[in-house]
Amino acid sequence: MKFILFLILAFTTSTLFSQHIIEFRGIDRTGHFNETDLLKQWPEAGPELILKIEAIGKGYSHPILVEEIIFVTGIKQDTLDVLSAYNLKGELLWETPYGRSWTKSYTDSRSTPTYENGRLYISSGTGQVNCIDAKTGKIIWTVDAIKLYNGEIYVHGDAENPLLVNDLVVFTTGGSENTMVALNKSDGSLVWKTKSLGGAKSYASPVLIQHSQTLMILAQTSENIIAINPENGEIIWHYNLIRFHKHEQGVGANTNPPLYFNGEIFVTSGYDHPGIKLALSTDGKSVTEIWKNDTIDTHHGGVVLVDGNLYGANWQNNSKGRWASINWETGRTNWET
Repeated sequence: MKFILFLILAFTTSTLFSQHIIEFRGIDRTGHFNETDLLKQWPEAGPELILKIEAIGKGYSHPILVEEIIFVTGIKQDTLDVLSAYNLKGELLWETPYGRSWTKSYTDSRSTPTYENGRLYISSGTGQVNCIDAKTGKIIWTVDAIKLYNGEIYVHGDAENPLLVNDLVVFTTGGSENTMVALNKSDGSLVWKTKSLGGAKSYASPVLIQHSQTLMILAQTSENIIAINPENGEIIWHYNLIRFHKHEQGVGANTNPPLYFNGEIFVTSGYDHPGIKLALSTDGKSVTEIWKNDTIDTHHGGVVLVDGNLYGANWQNNSKGRWASINWETGRTNWET
């Protein structure tokens, strides 16, 4: 079986890929990409295919693009997560195994690499965190974070995309001893670890926000959304989410990164879990629920906020859903189709 990466021409500028895509869901992980010269209307037959790359391996992650190099993951030999680099002609530059795959269910690679200053940071399906030279594919350091810090992986493996904060690589462990650890970007050594709030790590990736001049990391486990001080790993507040899960199927399966805007946070998961908006206090030390909405219960991929409205897909079952929109201020459903 062949696994193929397709790239399509959806804009008219002569400059191919004018924007770097350096991490999961773009800068700040909001799903916004500041590309220009996009086609106002797609051709009836769809955008032009400009590149096809085969044999990348099975994977759920999305590629990133830096300095005309495409970085993408896939699983090979059924047990190895592999990161590959291609030029814009589709020629393989290097490929590097970066850890053991998750083989108990959905045996595909999961994590999208995060790029900074010539280095790529990525985690395997079983929780090995790696720093890789973007030019050569050489592994600079690796830390088996789940094993070393006695973490707990949820049902379908580690799908986290590592977050970079100043000199730190931030990674959720879950488990009875810690909730999150911060590793030194240069060598992978431990800088801090949080106390445990219980529960396994789930599938959502953390985000960094600034609220009232204060930086905080927002992360999710199978049970809670948590705010963490990036300076020392102190847990600022946590809000229980698992109580809203309505199905035995998917309990604790928090998959989407929190979305922050103007002092407020939106979280959603699939399986009829309501979308919830929380308001941060002025000092950022607590949150209050503003509204819940049952229309958008996005299973994977997250939502986007555009001009005061949220857009995303909802969950009807694991192979079916609908596109929907809700108003950010009121939480009322705009439409569902």
